[in-house]
Amino acid sequence: MEVARAKPLIEQLLLRLEQAEGHDELQVLSEEMRDALGIDHLVYHWVSSTGENYGVGTYCGDWIARYLEKGYLRMDPVVLGCFQRFHPVEWKRLDWSSKAARDFKKDAIDYGVGNQGFSVPVRGPNGQFALFTVSHNCKDDLWDAYTQENRDLLILVAHYFNQKALEFEPVRTGDPGQPLSPREAEAMTLLAAGFSRAQAAGRLDISEHTLRVYIESARFKLGALNTTHAVARALSRGLIVV
Repeated sequence: MEVARAKPLIEQLLLRLEQAEGHDELQVLSEEMRDALGIDHLVYHWVSSTGENYGVGTYCGDWIARYLEKGYLRMDPVVLGCFQRFHPVEWKRLDWSSKAARDFKKDAIDYGVGNQGFSVPVRGPNGQFALFTVSHNCKDDLWDAYTQENRDLLILVAHYFNQKALEFEPVRTGDPGQPLSPREAEAMTLLAAGFSRAQAAGRLDISEHTLRVYIESARFKLGALNTTHAVARALSRGLIVV
């Protein structure tokens, strides 16, 4: 689970993700990203604005078949919990009190999903809902350290997957404005997370002047009156997640 050394590879994968042209390519990238992040599984599932379901990820085929056969989607605490939230969710903080939930968790672990998980809910235009998830099998202290250190990176990867998923939708209506570039989205995400402009520029390793260019460009695309308004619009449209 050593991510720091894999940062250059992750940046290359994000660039490839940005340029991906089809579902098959997205699947391959999900597998390579899982390995780069040093976890057991990575899954990205989204429901389009027309209600169609799509997914890529690294769960084994037997678990996917089992999940569908048992109708777990209707009671999966991760899906239900994330649908009610806007912020990333640690699986162990969800409600596992019912017998059905506990049986589901045991079943998932038996199929290799892992006993730890971190999910990022994403909402896009016209009712699009997506869920980006990483999971692993390890002790609580190791997982807590991993997610605390890499939370921003995982949110960024979720954003890249979601932006590409939106591009793949065959029909999109009522989605005003232009999409944000990855750098614009990164800048807005950091501001939404409470970073000052100086801190955000430092995190992105750019000057405050360059950061201001990205912010103003995003504000124009979003049709916002000011930066605060731009952040609110970006969040409400699912263009960024915090």
